[in-house]
Amino acid sequence: MLKSTLAALGALLALLALYLLLWPVAINPVAWDAPVNRGYVDPFLPNDLLTAATSISLSQYEAPEDATLGSDQRVYVTTRNGMIVRVQNRGISEYADVGGRPLGIEADQDGSLLIANSYLGIQRVTAEREVITLLDEVDGKPLNYANNLAVGKDGAIYFSLSSSKFGAKEFQGTYDAALLDLLEHGGHGSVYAFEPTTNKVTRLLDGLNYANGVAINDDDSFILVAETGHYRILKYWLSGERRGEREILIDNLPGFPDNIKSGANGRFWIGFAAPRNDLIDKWSDKPLLRKMLQRLPSSMRPSAQPFSHVIAIDGDGDVLMNMHDPSARFPTLTGVLETRDTLYLTSLFGNQLPRIRKRDL
Repeated sequence: MLKSTLAALGALLALLALYLLLWPVAINPVAWDAPVNRGYVDPFLPNDLLTAATSISLSQYEAPEDATLGSDQRVYVTTRNGMIVRVQNRGISEYADVGGRPLGIEADQDGSLLIANSYLGIQRVTAEREVITLLDEVDGKPLNYANNLAVGKDGAIYFSLSSSKFGAKEFQGTYDAALLDLLEHGGHGSVYAFEPTTNKVTRLLDGLNYANGVAINDDDSFILVAETGHYRILKYWLSGERRGEREILIDNLPGFPDNIKSGANGRFWIGFAAPRNDLIDKWSDKPLLRKMLQRLPSSMRPSAQPFSHVIAIDGDGDVLMNMHDPSARFPTLTGVLETRDTLYLTSLFGNQLPRIRKRDL
């Protein structure tokens, strides 16, 4: 009896080992060396500045990933079900159903809204609320994970393709696709410049590990890009003597940077969707173990941990603002929209749009 029990147990363990080693998964992890996590040290020391935030309920509309200030001085927010919601004071209303899963949003100079839709590509919502698809493929391939965008004064649209391999719709949504891309670390992200008048598309950056937020400075001389999987912000020069050059503006961040949004007085706001994961860092140079990790039940794999943290930097990478909420009332923050008197906080989950009056800081 004991021998048969041990034999059965041995067979079970052998099957488990074979499963962990051989079961096919979507990722093919690449070895890399994660920088040593310094944690929340200066200039990222914990504080309670975000506790001043109050919340606007978006009712049935969830996951306010990004927001922009329209030409009518109202706030427009992207939501998970494809609806663009308009916010005025504490009231909300439906503005346009763009379908898919809209992520990034910016106001264009003509009063229209530009959308980076992770399922459908780059869209425009006209002042008459007509939804137009401007771009749905790049290099002959579907634009399967457009994430964030910025618009120049000349109308050029700069946008990120988070992952050419793990499409948002194909892999059951933006969050699941992001986890796959981050765990693989295969350099599938890119940033493009798109000229709507000529339909010309130019790749500016490639080989990025989850290309995310994109913002442009006041004189259109550079853009900033969040490379989420590498915990860093890149700077790409659009004009001047350094045109076409890229540099690492700020690296070894304490969390996963998400959106970047241009603010007042040359500020750029960055939201952190989650703090760094010790296991992902520890196993960065161990692709086999990361592949085995993907074979575990989803509840045992790394996921975004609740945390509330945003910063503002200048164009040189100096940290100007550092804001936390220790209680993480509004976790997984993606970014900040700054208006004349208010900071609006966007997030991956939930149906709340937090805001902070500047006078309360």
